[in-house]
Amino acid sequence: MNSSYVVAKFGGTSLADYPAMQRCAQIIHDDNHVRLVAVSASAGVTNHLVALSHSNISADERQSHIDGVLAIQNNILAHLTLEADLATVFSQTLAEFERCAAIISTNEQHNDELLSFGERLSSCLFSQVLRDVGVNAQRFDVRTVLKTDAHFGKASPNVAATKQAAEVHLVPLLDDAVIVTQGFIGSDQHGRTTTLGRGGSDYSAALLAEAVSAKSVHIWTDVVGIFSTDPRLCEKARPIAKLSFDEAAEMATFGAKVLHPATILPASRAGISVFVGSSREPHQGGTWIEKEKSQHPGIRAVTQRKNQILLTLKSPEMLLASGFLARVFTILSESNISVDLVTTSEISVALTLDNAPNASRPELDQACLERLSEFCHVTVENNLTLVALVGSEIQLRQHEMNLMQVLADFNIRMICHGASKHNLCFLVEQTESDAVVQSIHRRLLEA
Repeated sequence: MNSSYVVAKFGGTSLADYPAMQRCAQIIHDDNHVRLVAVSASAGVTNHLVALSHSNISADERQSHIDGVLAIQNNILAHLTLEADLATVFSQTLAEFERCAAIISTNEQHNDELLSFGERLSSCLFSQVLRDVGVNAQRFDVRTVLKTDAHFGKASPNVAATKQAAEVHLVPLLDDAVIVTQGFIGSDQHGRTTTLGRGGSDYSAALLAEAVSAKSVHIWTDVVGIFSTDPRLCEKARPIAKLSFDEAAEMATFGAKVLHPATILPASRAGISVFVGSSREPHQGGTWIEKEKSQHPGIRAVTQRKNQILLTLKSPEMLLASGFLARVFTILSESNISVDLVTTSEISVALTLDNAPNASRPELDQACLERLSEFCHVTVENNLTLVALVGSEIQLRQHEMNLMQVLADFNIRMICHGASKHNLCFLVEQTESDAVVQSIHRRLLEA
């Protein structure tokens, strides 16, 4: 591991406009250990791009979303004079975007190409902002090194190929300049643009950190670290100074939106520490995520993830039979569907799936449902929220009295505990989830 390299990632709100980009540039200027920067699209751009990927919008709606992307970029560009190398790339990328956006999408490969433009444009602009504050910044196309499979819309990285490409094309550049590249996107073995799924810029930063053997990853966002719950819900929510990889992974997976869940995977593999802080208040500290086991056993946070699907599969043939679950999970795997919670009875299995509203494709498609329906009765329930208690060495008996008192007022659809000592999860109606989180936080974390 290189003892000095730091990879920084800036999210969309941190790059929303010119003043926001200036704040981020100052962070890089003040820390000469940062050698690689991964950027998201400026806030609002990806929403326009997702809308453009839908084939059923009218010509006027299409043009409105194209204009929306251009307006966000031009509002930043108005404060800059791009140097020749960046001006060339920016104008070429903008022209590519307008051609791509004018085409009615017919497949996910086209959608990934379309969705990539937000990061490709913002990396040009941010490179110039860095130069303007005295940082020797060079823009780099991440597709040269971040290699993935060809599962468009939710590609999986090829870690070995990424590391090999980074050692050849990226590492030699790091000592001479701050390299600005794109989060969220990569390329398959044929050079076609892929995306890692919504919010994948954090993941990209961690993958790049692993590939260049960095010391740490700094995730800069709009909040001062990771909180005990969403501070917009509970005014007494507090930032957590340090989390273990296991705790952070559970929080990210089950709804702490400040960090993409997959970020922890490469960081944990390579022993790379992760810092989460606010680009608006960089001197206020934040949350460090490290390998060491937590010294604070018990519940440390409560999170929620809305827009969940409960998939219940029932078959009398499951009774005393082998192979039913294997068949179910084979179909889900072939459909690239990730399952969060699982509970079983003698003749049924219930699974929870994430159904993010801004995803470029539905998590559960009709083809998958038809395959499952061939051998079992399928029930799909929507408008649910997964609530998770997260911590270390969680034991239900220590908290069950207060927790049962809280949950007695709500309709609990499913509960899951025991597979991990770092979480206790349950499903509730989406209309009740905010109240559930507030009650739990008040009873268990504010005492």
